[in-house]
Amino acid sequence: MLSRLRKKIFISIAFGGALYLAFTIFADYKQVLDSFSKFNWLLLPVLLILSFMNYSARFIKWDFYLNVVGIRINKLDSFSIFMSGLVMSVTPGKLGELLKSYLVKEVNGDPISKTAPIVFAERITDFLSLLFISIIGAIIYEYGGEVSIIVAIFFIALIIIISNKKIAMPLINQLEKIKFLNKYMHNIHLAYESSYKLLSLCPLMMMTIVSLVSWSFECLGYYLILHNFGIDFGILWASFSYCFATVVGAISMLPGGLGVTEGSLTYFLVEKNISADIAVTTTFIIRVVTLWFAVLVGIFAVSFYQKRFGKISLDNIK
Repeated sequence: MLSRLRKKIFISIAFGGALYLAFTIFADYKQVLDSFSKFNWLLLPVLLILSFMNYSARFIKWDFYLNVVGIRINKLDSFSIFMSGLVMSVTPGKLGELLKSYLVKEVNGDPISKTAPIVFAERITDFLSLLFISIIGAIIYEYGGEVSIIVAIFFIALIIIISNKKIAMPLINQLEKIKFLNKYMHNIHLAYESSYKLLSLCPLMMMTIVSLVSWSFECLGYYLILHNFGIDFGILWASFSYCFATVVGAISMLPGGLGVTEGSLTYFLVEKNISADIAVTTTFIIRVVTLWFAVLVGIFAVSFYQKRFGKISLDNIK
């Protein structure tokens, strides 16, 4: 794998390691280590399978969106490209998954501006599904409602603007008046046309439902982890706390939501009078089997891609 890619991953791993060390010290590292002895490691394969089911369901979205914008690509290659994008899960807002657009260009020559909106649409539908669960939880548990609703309003407004050409086209035309953007206008128009198709009502609703299913696998995983430690506030509470923590981590724009997501998950449990060591342990486990497992899957997928198509050159990616 390329040195640039490795460097970004190593920096994120180092940051994550330092963060988890800080959490462990906060909770008393001896008690945290003792808490790990209470974890049933036979549960680990189940958790990893649930996470992989999340990635696989999200691949359905990716492949569907490729068809929507008129890109035909071999299913195996499409799967390899999608899973390769997971290596960039530790980038702010997962925007590093634009790597997928570059790989599509390398395979069949389609411009990045045509497929980059797919990554944007993936994030939109992810947010909508996570916010749906968060808002239901916020109503029931009377926490986080303001944040969830504000973020939901932002994304709904964004969707309305993009899906309405009478609003969007005048805004895009204004960009043509900015000199340094002139040479990019063709790509901007191409990106908008793809975004318009992807966020039309039918694809939006269908793929939001797929997102809801995909994230439910990780919610179930979190519930099973809590249940393993004798914590049972119900699967809805587990889903709400996991989804809300994921949302606030994403909007923080920190790599992989590091720090914010972990802090939120830990806070939810401590507020429920769960000891800090158990809270930190459960948080550590869920992040390993979701975020860091995604990076590992991505590393293997990139290796597979490079064996099939040759080394990736990111020199042209800004």
